[in-house]
Amino acid sequence: MDPATTLSDLQQQVLARAVAVEQAAPDGRDAAAVELIDELESLKNTVAAAQARLAVALKGTRVEERAHLPAPLREKGIGTEVALARRESPYRGGIHLGLAVVLCRELPHTLAAMQAGWCSEWRALQIAQGTACLSLADRRAIDAALMADRSTTEGWGERRFRAEVDRRAYAADPTAAAARHRKAVGERHTSLRPAADGMVRLSALLPLCEGVSVHATLSRAADSARAAGDERTRGQVMADTLVTRALSETTADGSPVVPVAVQVTVSDGVLLNLPGEQGDRAGWVGAPGVGPVPLCADDVRDLVARAHAEGLAWLRRLYVDPAGQLVAMDSQARTFPAGLAAFLEARDRTCRTPWCDAPVRHRDHVVPHADGGATSAVNGQGLCEGCNHAKESAAWSTIVTAALARQHEVETTTASGRRYRSRAPGLPPPTSPATWPVHRMRWSDFVLAT
Repeated sequence: MDPATTLSDLQQQVLARAVAVEQAAPDGRDAAAVELIDELESLKNTVAAAQARLAVALKGTRVEERAHLPAPLREKGIGTEVALARRESPYRGGIHLGLAVVLCRELPHTLAAMQAGWCSEWRALQIAQGTACLSLADRRAIDAALMADRSTTEGWGERRFRAEVDRRAYAADPTAAAARHRKAVGERHTSLRPAADGMVRLSALLPLCEGVSVHATLSRAADSARAAGDERTRGQVMADTLVTRALSETTADGSPVVPVAVQVTVSDGVLLNLPGEQGDRAGWVGAPGVGPVPLCADDVRDLVARAHAEGLAWLRRLYVDPAGQLVAMDSQARTFPAGLAAFLEARDRTCRTPWCDAPVRHRDHVVPHADGGATSAVNGQGLCEGCNHAKESAAWSTIVTAALARQHEVETTTASGRRYRSRAPGLPPPTSPATWPVHRMRWSDFVLAT
């Protein structure tokens, strides 16, 4: 790249070509559009290769700077630093850094294919993961066999590509492949991620036989129900069967009882169903280990009412100021006590590192306690485990740049000197007492969480 060419120049060149295609004559516009889409896809792959090389360069610099530290500390925080630069979660940043190292050191043909523009970052990840159990010689042999010539995998779908990588890996070293399978079985788990419209996506990583058996069992239940005239869709029956069998207890109407504390953060106007905007604000629903998701006011009120009817609801008074900022709390202890920890989780919802949506696992002192930082709401923030460890790496620093006057804001400075700011998401503000129906409630009766 010409040093005189700026990122803005490159962006303008790309946009100018797109505009030129948009304004081209209709009889040639379609061909020009397809050609430019193809070129831009190649450019994306080349850029991904450049990012990989730069990530390895960054890692080399950091490790060299920390040569005097114990080996486990030399790489701390590098993946998070890459993630911040790529505007993605630290988890994905760590995956990218690992992939970058493998590409630059062990998969030369795959890296060359990315630089040439015909291998995507996703496909590079598949070959890196699929050959991870092999010796360097076997890994490079598969790299050469599949990626040295573009025509070898031209037109292959992603499933076919990964299946071929796995087949070749097993053929190269069956013992290593079997050991990898046993290790994978030990990593079985379930996960939960928020989805749109008040839904969540429950996933399970299971061994092949067990996973197929579970799915087949749910399929048979759906076939049986549908044959008996059940009007639910096949997918609905399978989902309902999973929930029913996983939750043994049921309510009087047959609905499953969820034996966990579900926290709902809402405004008083929503709880009282006040008319207009005050009663229509969204609430935030979360549970231990699950980042809160927005839920419309009617659904929040229904959830609270059903929980109360079943004796499952309990009320916590979390008052906010008129701007939607939780009031302050503090402690003389070094660790955050339960009430203050719950306060931080309610305020921050998810990990406060920019672009990280992981559930809060650690309550962190923004300014470390060892440096005089107070155990308080202002000096506290919720972080996931990985981000908390990354924050402790050398040359990183964090400060509170805004406390209660606005939404709580923290500025993080990485080892490279880049600064990133994160603000706690706003909470539903309370209504003005002057607007409350006098016959309905008093201020002392209101709660902002259940």
